[in-house]
Parts: sequence; C-alpha cells; structure tokens
Amino acid sequence: MRADDAEQAGFEARLGAAQETVRAALEALLAEGRRPPRLVAAMRHAVLNGGKRMRPFLVLESARLFGVTGAAPVAVAAALELVHCYSLVHDDLPAMDDDDLRRGQPTVHRAFDEATAILAGDALLTLGFAALAAAPVSPGRRARLVAALARGAGMDGMVGGQMLDLAAEGRFEPPRRRRTGAAAIRRIQALKTGALIAFAVEAGAILAPRAGGVERRALRIYGQALGLAFQIRDDLLDVEGDAASVGKALAKDAAVGKATFVGLLGIEGARAELDRVTERGRAALAAAFGDRAATLVALLEFNRARDR
Repeated sequence: MRADDAEQAGFEARLGAAQETVRAALEALLAEGRRPPRLVAAMRHAVLNGGKRMRPFLVLESARLFGVTGAAPVAVAAALELVHCYSLVHDDLPAMDDDDLRRGQPTVHRAFDEATAILAGDALLTLGFAALAAAPVSPGRRARLVAALARGAGMDGMVGGQMLDLAAEGRFEPPRRRRTGAAAIRRIQALKTGALIAFAVEAGAILAPRAGGVERRALRIYGQALGLAFQIRDDLLDVEGDAASVGKALAKDAAVGKATFVGLLGIEGARAELDRVTERGRAALAAAFGDRAATLVALLEFNRARDR
C-alpha cells in the first residue's frame, strides 16, 4: 500500500470511529422516554439519517491534539451536532431554501409537516445547549463552551450569516445591479458555515488545560479556512455534482441568485479559491503542530475531493 493510500485509510478509519462514537451519544440524547413521540421521531429523522459528522470529528480531533479524550469531547461533539442539525431542519423549510431532500431522505417538513419541523428544530437547538451544559468538564470551561457555541450559532455567527445570505438573494429589497463582491461572500460564508466549524476546533482548545496562544490562533485560522473551503466545495457540487451522491437537489444556487464564489468567479475561479484557502489551513496547522495535526490536514483534502 502506498503511503498516501495508507494515510487515507487511516483518516477514514478515524472518521468512521468518530461517527460511531457520536452516533451512540446522539442515540442516548434522543431516547423517547416520556417525550412526545412524534416530536422525538422528527428529531431522530433529522439527526440519525447519516451525515458526515465533520463538526463532531473536529471537536474530537482538536481535543486529541492536546491529549484530551474520553467523555468530555464526545459530549461537546454530540451537542454541536444537535445544533448543526437544527440549522439544517430550519434551512430546508419552505420559507428558507425549500428543499425536499437532505442526506438522500425527505427533509423533516416533508417526512412530517412544517409545524413539526419547526418544533423539532427548536427542540434540537435547546437540547444541544442542555447537553453542553451537562458536559463533564469544570464549570469555567463549561461556561466558555456554552458562550462560544451561542456566539457561533446565533446572530454573530450562523444565524447572522443566513440572514445576510437571504438579503444577498434580494429577498427583502430588489437586488442591486452590482454583484456581491468577494469580501461580502467571504463574510456571509464565514458566518453561515464557518462559525460552527470554527467553534468545533475552538472547543478542542477550550477543553485542553495547556493549549497556548499560538496553538489556539492556528486552530482558529484552520477552522476559518476549512469553513470557507467546505462552503466553496458545496457550491461547486451544486453545479457539477450528482444529485444521488450529494443527497439533495442541485442547481439551486444560481436559480435563486445566491452569493457564491462559483457565481462570482466561475467554476475554475472557485476551484482556485478552494485551493488557496485549503493551503492556508494546512500552513497554519503545520506551523503550530507539525505532523501532529496530520488528521486535521487530511480533513482538508477529504473536503477538497468529496462528492457529497
């Protein structure tokens, strides 16, 4: 086996193990008990129907960089995934992106109904914070984690980015004749997609008692770069991907006028931007961690080549 093949196999094994670990934690959090059965069924549909679990994987791997393993990073990873899945449920609603498929399955509002989907999203968001507040870490670290996730998920992060994204489509006033520029697109995508990814790597450092300023800064740059790279790859898949592989409807961004690097720069220009931000993330890790961050570097390459 070639060295590159061995590294890829090792990365995929680590990712698969993380997916199974986080799934078990999510199963426990989404147990039915005496909760409303239809609500729990919708929440489980949103969370347990596959997914790459990239954000939880980032929590586990960034914590591992500092020697932190066990129940604490798993609890944080599961909480983050619940918040991420809430955002997908609401993003798919008719008032937002109006999608019928997610991860190759009917979206929650299609599998159930709009009211149930809204409540399922609300319940996933609040359950995510409840799970994070119960994470087995010191009170000070727990408070920092809760504050950081609230910042990344709310109006200063994901929700704010989604609002800017809708505005760039011309939802609230006639779109300007001038196209949205690169700086504005970076800001939208840094908030809409990058904020939760940045939280994932920040969480690993918060969990670590000995994470230094240089290492934290490197992880922050990496998280920002990966978040932008992930969104660019998604935008490329929207125009050149296979719907069966991607698991959702494609060719929607241009139709609704979304602000993307594909729309601004074309396919080749977007690929060049993807390469640039991927290398920025790689360089940040190399400077701070050397070969210790090989798994996080492999995630950058996984993203650059993914087909879903």
